[in-house]
Amino acid sequence: MASPAIVVESISKRYLIGARQAAEQTAAEATVKAIASPLRRVKRIISGRAQSAADVETELWALRDVSFEVAPGEVLGIMGANGSGKSTLLKVLSRITEPTAGRARLRGRVGALIEVGAGFHPELTGRENTFLNGAILGMTGDEIRKNFDAIVSFAGVERHIDTPVKHYSSGMYLRLAFAVAAHLNPEILVIDEVLAVGDLEFRRKCLGKMDDVARSGRTVLFVSHNLSAIASLCSRALLLRQGRLVVDGEPQEVIQEYAKPSPEAASAEKLEFRTDRQGVGPLRFTDIEFLNEDDEPTPVAACGQTLTVRLEYKSETSEPVPGADFAISFFGSMGEMLFVCKASLAHGHFDLLPGGRHTISCTIPKLPLSPAEYRVKLWAGSLDSHSDKIENAASLVVEPGDFYGTGVQPHRKRAGIVMIEHSWSFGESAPARRQGSR
Repeated sequence: MASPAIVVESISKRYLIGARQAAEQTAAEATVKAIASPLRRVKRIISGRAQSAADVETELWALRDVSFEVAPGEVLGIMGANGSGKSTLLKVLSRITEPTAGRARLRGRVGALIEVGAGFHPELTGRENTFLNGAILGMTGDEIRKNFDAIVSFAGVERHIDTPVKHYSSGMYLRLAFAVAAHLNPEILVIDEVLAVGDLEFRRKCLGKMDDVARSGRTVLFVSHNLSAIASLCSRALLLRQGRLVVDGEPQEVIQEYAKPSPEAASAEKLEFRTDRQGVGPLRFTDIEFLNEDDEPTPVAACGQTLTVRLEYKSETSEPVPGADFAISFFGSMGEMLFVCKASLAHGHFDLLPGGRHTISCTIPKLPLSPAEYRVKLWAGSLDSHSDKIENAASLVVEPGDFYGTGVQPHRKRAGIVMIEHSWSFGESAPARRQGSR
């Protein structure tokens, strides 16, 4: 069995907020600090001033006891909210910064694209920076010359290759930096979310190039908020939260965990008390409930069965609300909207919706979602206002069901996310025999 390309053993990284760590200070800075600290304390005592926040060193653990291994040729996605430690982890692995504790072992040459234009000298031309970056990556002059034309062509900077990069736009910086990192054949390619800077066409080129790199057997670490890219490119994914590794597994599993609502949104509070809502109109959602085909509350719906969404609302006045409208949107694990049930589309606005506190229901006669967990967004409006909108108002778990009435329960990977009624026929008009029929 091949040795791992990357071994991360209990890595932690601490930063001191309000002061630089001693290891990062020069000798002169340390001397000045040693002399100034007692003087500052005496000054505070004389003035009676309390220690200010600027004088306090507080600890921030960007990473806490993170361990994992990456096999040669594996494409690993790294996910997490802003501030979760993703970029810090990549900087540790790229030897840009040292860990406070733990260690990382990497086998092979590392090409890192952590920040746009990192390693570029503004006074040097694109050509000179290509050779400089290649040398930093450990490439020989012959290797760089061999790949030079492909790098320039991919980056699309042929006309500006002999122009100092200080005159480049951020997009040109990005294209050339990515092209150098991807074309110089490092055994390990490390890419941060900098791809978000490029335009749509360039992002497509980058994702295609990353796919080529992965297929060539090289190891890729890919940090991104682009869940579709993680799902399509990566064979495995990690989820970081507050510097800790919380999930390590199949991309779809990790994406579902990442996409779960925040603790506030996922709390058991009724919608009436949610503060993360938008809207200024008279209508406000106060509760949501899912009902099965027997009109009983259910935490889990079945694919192909009747689902009713019962919404409780209240209005600020007891007077009828003219032209009221409601919408329930269903979202997949990657944040994509799958379909929306909207009152005005199905039968028109409610001309005079009763004021006060009431319920309104939406019935889906045959739930078309395959087995998975989904998120629901609620919206309410009236003729003259956008009344209420709540993201992540609820989550709905869908279990397997006999959607097509054939006795076969569709699987998510083979049936897709949304299923539709359809029929098959052989020849001109003869209907195809349904599976399981006699």
